[in-house]
Amino acid sequence: MRVSDFDFDLPQELIAQNPLLPRGSARLLQVVDKFSDRRITDLPSILNSGDILVFNDTKVIPTRLTGKRGDAFVEITLHKELEKNAWLAFVRGAKRLHVRDTLVFANDFHCRVVEKRESGEVLLSFSGNKIDLNDSLEKYGCMPLPPYIKRNKNGSSDDLINYQTMYARRDGAVASPTAGLHFTPELMNQLQQRGIKKAFVTLHVGAGTFLPVKVHNTDDHIMHTEWGEINRAATEKVNEARNSGGQVVAVGSTSLRLLETSADKFGVLHPFKGETNIFITPGYNFKVIDKLLTNFHLPKSTLFMLVAALGGLKHIKAAYEHAVRERYRFFSYGDASLIEKLK
Repeated sequence: MRVSDFDFDLPQELIAQNPLLPRGSARLLQVVDKFSDRRITDLPSILNSGDILVFNDTKVIPTRLTGKRGDAFVEITLHKELEKNAWLAFVRGAKRLHVRDTLVFANDFHCRVVEKRESGEVLLSFSGNKIDLNDSLEKYGCMPLPPYIKRNKNGSSDDLINYQTMYARRDGAVASPTAGLHFTPELMNQLQQRGIKKAFVTLHVGAGTFLPVKVHNTDDHIMHTEWGEINRAATEKVNEARNSGGQVVAVGSTSLRLLETSADKFGVLHPFKGETNIFITPGYNFKVIDKLLTNFHLPKSTLFMLVAALGGLKHIKAAYEHAVRERYRFFSYGDASLIEKLK
């Protein structure tokens, strides 16, 4: 399909720069045959007892760093760990860097430029530090917010909380699974009381999720890879719910992509551990997913292509037009939608 088929008009003022507070106060657009304007707190009444929500428990690492190369300031965002203390990074002003340059972020925290790649990425080594890298990132790093959320170079301490789900557990993401940001302990308790089940998987979201699609045809796009894991306990919970007549509701596109990666052609989940680069566009045959809870996505993005595959391109475009008219808030800190699989 043409990438231009997935374009739509979005007023800039609808791009949320901060989340609604308190957490859990977002709006929810329910997308079935018709559109219903709801609240995220309505979720327990929308779903049925026996349904299962699948959450991504990845934890965002504060991987945006500001430092110096000699006397020049440099800003980097680590986005993929290749091995211990070796990360690929996006660097503002990367053309001015040279292999073997040293970037200094603090007296006790620095790295060395190992390689510059044609893609624009830079490979950095942190092996010379005496302090554990994760500890240094917690001390000196900022949350790696997507480029459409504007912050100064020092970031905002509020994002350390706001850009992390309440159930984040496993370090490794450089972007948040943002559909999960709407959940609170109160909402979790209400879902449980309603008899709605839950399972947790892990997909370490990479910065590639924000990269633009630069080709004209979706067949030519090379999808980024992300590491994920579904353990046996999670697969058994999902399979049992499906076998009992419950619907599988992915919380976020990351959970959906991992579930679809690990399902066989009959919709049975199997344990999975490794990288996935599944690219879902209209025409894809969903094997296990019935519904998707997700935020509103960028035009011509792989995420918008995914929701178009689930709900039908024409119908999803109409839903987004409705969201714009009703002034829903878009993207990572925005409102949510609940999309039912096209019948």
